[in-house]
Amino acid sequence: MRNTVEKNPLSELEFSRLGAGQVAYLRKMKTDELATSFPALPPMTPGVELWALFAANGDPIVLSDERDNALVGAREHELQTVMLQ
Repeated sequence: MRNTVEKNPLSELEFSRLGAGQVAYLRKMKTDELATSFPALPPMTPGVELWALFAANGDPIVLSDERDNALVGAREHELQTVMLQ
């Protein structure tokens, strides 16, 4: 006898809300990639690596040149972090 698991796919909206207010992700990015996530940033030297902290839904929270500073931002917002590569 097989155990069957009923699949109940989430809508895009439901999926985007998973981890809201609880989980954030940390990602190393180059300044060339920042314009879409951080549109208010002034022009920056291309190719510089920075650390970005995003809410589970992709909203930007913190941008830093130091990984530890981005993690402090997560702790200040009481967020559990994961890292994307």
